[in-house]
Amino acid sequence: MLEIKSINQFYGGSHTLRDVTLRLAQGECLALLGRNGVGKTTLLKCLMGVLPIRSGSIQLDGEDISQRAPHQRVARGMSYVPQGRDIFGRLTVEENLLMGMASKPAAATRIKDEIYELFPVLRTMLNRRGGDLSGGQQQQLAIARALLSEPKYIILDEPTEGIQPSIIKDIGRVIHMLRERGDIGILLCEQYFDFARELADQFVVLNRGEVVASGDRSQIDSDDVRRHLSV
Repeated sequence: MLEIKSINQFYGGSHTLRDVTLRLAQGECLALLGRNGVGKTTLLKCLMGVLPIRSGSIQLDGEDISQRAPHQRVARGMSYVPQGRDIFGRLTVEENLLMGMASKPAAATRIKDEIYELFPVLRTMLNRRGGDLSGGQQQQLAIARALLSEPKYIILDEPTEGIQPSIIKDIGRVIHMLRERGDIGILLCEQYFDFARELADQFVVLNRGEVVASGDRSQIDSDDVRRHLSV
């Protein structure tokens, strides 16, 4: 269980996260929804240790990791695909993938065939530079790189942003396959409810840094969620 309890975070004088609480179990997909600027990415960066929290706790399988460095959280089973993907543009696709294994022993240098089964296009592009890929191909590469750390929990920050519809379908297929596999928890940060609704078991909606709606498929009010997502 990845459990966030009453997180508060400040940026200067702004109270950016207000008592945010959520839980994510392995084998579950949780959709974090909200408009731009409501604190979604801030929360994800707090989970990964990129930003500090003022109060509250982040627990990973019963261990408080609130003060752990990002690389320590990765070693304990967390992985992060940031908004914008952060591909190494001058490295090849293969070199980008190998970077995802940096937390593994030095001998672990073989890219698992499962990655190419999930993302067949990457096998044909191993020698191309990451910066030469399309946005959709870079997104697939970023998710594949994150999976190579063999995480218990993967955090995806708006994976559909700026992506062509055909690639969005491929990303949705991969998320569905990972969820069905049952050994990885997926925190899917999204603006688009229709995409998230097809994949998520649980939903949390943020507005102005606080949780304004939450529940599972049977509990969540679609009209209420859409109201919070509309501009």
